[in-house]
Amino acid sequence: MAASGLAERHARLAGVDTAILEGGDGPPILLLHGQGEFWAVWMPVIRELVTTNRVVAVDLPGHGASGWDEDLDHRDVMTWLEEVLTATCPEPPIVAGHLLGGAMAARHAIDNGDDLAHLVLVDSMGLGWFRPSLRFMLPMARFMVAPTAQTRDRLFAECFVDFDRVGRNFGDHWDDVRDCALESSLEPIQQAALRRMLPRLGMPPIAASDLAHITTPTSLIHGRHDLQVDLAVAQRASRRLGWPLHVIDDARDDPAAECPAQFVAALRAAVADGAVSATAATDGSLS
Repeated sequence: MAASGLAERHARLAGVDTAILEGGDGPPILLLHGQGEFWAVWMPVIRELVTTNRVVAVDLPGHGASGWDEDLDHRDVMTWLEEVLTATCPEPPIVAGHLLGGAMAARHAIDNGDDLAHLVLVDSMGLGWFRPSLRFMLPMARFMVAPTAQTRDRLFAECFVDFDRVGRNFGDHWDDVRDCALESSLEPIQQAALRRMLPRLGMPPIAASDLAHITTPTSLIHGRHDLQVDLAVAQRASRRLGWPLHVIDDARDDPAAECPAQFVAALRAAVADGAVSATAATDGSLS
């Protein structure tokens, strides 16, 4: 936390003891990580974002330092996201969601577009059926069956084009992040949370007609070599819905961790373009 410039607090939201990290000044941006992750996966970009934005990062239910309740279901998780927004963002924020976090953010935006200033879906689930490549599925299955430092690193190696470069991006904290990922995978609460959240919120596609109802300016950021959510999924969504797509060439499924400078540039370009389009639409210069 000291390295990120964020401060931690906890709040009980929708029955979940939620870890909230906040810092910086400016327009708010809420960061939602993916399945099996925790807030610190955003560290390589947080350092830059806090120079221009008030950054809020949370641990999803059952992940990191956030709790879980066996009575929760997918509807409760979406209520949790609504309460996160109310508790942390006095004005509509930019929301960047990665993998499962992206699917959750998109589902929220369908009926709550006015709550968000901009939606950024990063290698997001929910835009098509979740069908990872065999190259990714095999190490993922081995890690799930037998979580060890070795199976973790074999899985991580398929998440990034350059595993060592990601380590350099995290610096002295890389070993901590990897250790936390392994420890969290062994926690019963994370396993229970994933069993409830993935089958209803992440793996099935959101209906195209529902995605078309999203009024929030929306952009896509995607790693060109993603083995979890193929780039073609984002390309189809971009064509169908008219959402700008920013491709990070030298990344797989986590461009924020792998190519932080390119990710921040793409994020800022996406938000700037969305603001211009929204202003033009308000002025009547866009049909």
